Amino acid sequence: MSNSVTDTTFEKEVKEHKGYALVDFWAEWCGPCRQLSPIVDEIASEFENQVKVLKMNIDENPDTPTKMGVRGIPTLMLFQDGKHIATKVGSMPKSTLSDWINSEIK
Repeated sequence: MSNSVTDTTFEKEVKEHKGYALVDFWAEWCGPCRQLSPIVDEIASEFENQVKVLKMNIDENPDTPTKMGVRGIPTLMLFQDGKHIATKVGSMPKSTLSDWINSEIK
């Protein structure tokens, strides 16, 4: 299961995290975000020992998405040791998301 991250906790949860972190930027009104949400939860379980998976509601937390350059949602950003290393935008099948993560964390 993924956890929520906020503008207040982003620095600690993502920027100071040692290892990989995946952040799903989403909103309740976003259909593709709702479609992707259960897939992100499954990915969180599958990669639980490799990747910390977090979700950020952009309506409740507008500062971080703006700073990170999020222009469309859903946006998935992968971080390694607090540094942004890759981005995927839009909904996708679980296999595509899993393959993307695996290709980035090798």
